[in-house]
Amino acid sequence: MKQFSVVICGFDHYDDVSINPSYEVPKALAERGVDGLDDVELTINAVSLPVSFTKAWPTLLETIEAAQPNIVIATGLKHAARGVMLERCATNLMDTAKPDVDNVTPRRAPIDPQGPAAYWTRLPLRSILKDFTRDDIPSTLSSDAGTFVCNSLFYNLLNWASTQEKVLVGFVSFPLVSETRHSQHGLPLPDLIQAGGDVVRESVRYYLKPSSQDILIA
Repeated sequence: MKQFSVVICGFDHYDDVSINPSYEVPKALAERGVDGLDDVELTINAVSLPVSFTKAWPTLLETIEAAQPNIVIATGLKHAARGVMLERCATNLMDTAKPDVDNVTPRRAPIDPQGPAAYWTRLPLRSILKDFTRDDIPSTLSSDAGTFVCNSLFYNLLNWASTQEKVLVGFVSFPLVSETRHSQHGLPLPDLIQAGGDVVRESVRYYLKPSSQDILIA
């Protein structure tokens, strides 16, 4: 039986959002687990992060160092998303007119002045999209995670992963939670939990048996 550790994170609170999927989905997956993985004993650690440029990454890193995961999946919320969005890229940029929870509003500032301009995700996007199609979950690829805290967290996570021997990391953006499926107002929470499980399952499968056919960036 293969021992496997996954850390999945989201955020504490978003203004004007009563049900935060990036908080609820990691919590549900940690409690319920993910089925469909034979010969794998899976441990999922969920962590909720402050919407803070300075605090989100150190909080996640603390959990990573304690759990020593094989895979780290970060999640966030995109208000305008119509389905689940798989983020392809994290850019080395903070730029916002909206303050974070610490009232910080960086404008056109690099996340790491010495770092590369961008990093690509390490998740098997093609395989995940196939699972989404099978489960009838609206989804799409996203070019990047914006320039707010989500992107900053994703960049720091990929920067850390670049120094690790074998850790898969990526970022998933959820739409708003709605009671029923709506073309503009989001998806029911059970659909988003199913989507999170698909991401975990396909990432574990890819980790155990990597294939270039599973990778899709552009």
